[in-house]
Amino acid sequence: MTEPILSVRGLTKRFRMHQIDTVLPTFDGISLDLAPGEFLLLKGRNGAGKSTLLRTLWRSYRPVAGQILYRARAGIIDLATAADIDVAHLRRTEIGFVTQFLTARPRVPAQDIVAEPLRLAGESAADARRAARHWLNEFGVREALWGAFPSTFSGGEQQKVNLARALIMPQRLLLLDEPTASLDAGARAALIRRLAELKAQGVAMIGVFHHPQDVEALIDREIDLTPDSPDTKAPDTKAPDTKERADVAL
Repeated sequence: MTEPILSVRGLTKRFRMHQIDTVLPTFDGISLDLAPGEFLLLKGRNGAGKSTLLRTLWRSYRPVAGQILYRARAGIIDLATAADIDVAHLRRTEIGFVTQFLTARPRVPAQDIVAEPLRLAGESAADARRAARHWLNEFGVREALWGAFPSTFSGGEQQKVNLARALIMPQRLLLLDEPTASLDAGARAALIRRLAELKAQGVAMIGVFHHPQDVEALIDREIDLTPDSPDTKAPDTKAPDTKERADVAL
């Protein structure tokens, strides 16, 4: 049996609202396993914590309690407590986060933004830019815009640049936060094709989709984060006690 690439145990997150001096619970005691090549859909009502869970796995947020055991190439690491430098390294080399939003840097051409992950991985500038142009074309970004600055693009065009950048280099684990929002039909189709390719290559994925029918053919399993749902509970697994840490990490 294939060992999971990700094992979440007793994961709990809440936010302290200092302005009103109260604590806002988000999710409590979530446990799940994810195998290589598996596509897991997160569902639940608004406010159930779907996007917050993805950001906690990505370590933008720190959990209050629990473990995020990721089977990296170098060995198992607990993302809940890992050093920021180790998390940053895994983001560059093994774990990707795909969202609908692009933080467009001023005066950086679209093709260079998309090529950057390959450059950081050691590919030549020419090869990285060639691949960037391919993926910009796949997602429907007009060639005339490849050398332009995405900070001047419409929201939809920025999203295509973001997807091309996020998916240009296969990762071992992909976190997908509403990546099809506001995409036109052609870009949605390109995204699904790319996700299918990555899944076939063994990339594990956890995703939130406003329209899950977009990825229906890829879904292996669903977990409902609505409070009291049995999907995420593991009664025989005791989460370790930890002190509450800062809400926001990297």
